Amino acid sequence: QVQLVESGGGLVQPGGSLRLSCSASANIFSTYTLTWYRRAPGSQREFVASVTVGGSVNYADSVMGRFTISRHNANNTMYLQMNNMKPEDTAVYYCKPLDGTSAWGQGTQVTVSS
Repeated sequence: QVQLVESGGGLVQPGGSLRLSCSASANIFSTYTLTWYRRAPGSQREFVASVTVGGSVNYADSVMGRFTISRHNANNTMYLQMNNMKPEDTAVYYCKPLDGTSAWGQGTQVTVSS
């Protein structure tokens, strides 16, 4: 099954910034809307942000104004720039295309703590 590979997670102080990356195949990248989801312990996996092939973006209310999603067609990579991070942003972050068949990958751990 098609999977995307996330990277860039780590430990960040509250108010700090971190950028996540998601690599994809050229076919997936050029065909489908790409999304970021996250899952915190004891919680359902929740939507974070999405970007369409044409560049239209959408954000969850919880990250609006702090996170920025983008896609770079030259290297088939999607990014999530996270600014002014809060402890409640702590979660495993996943990227996934809206193709109806891709499986969830391993994700990348983001921890916000002082």
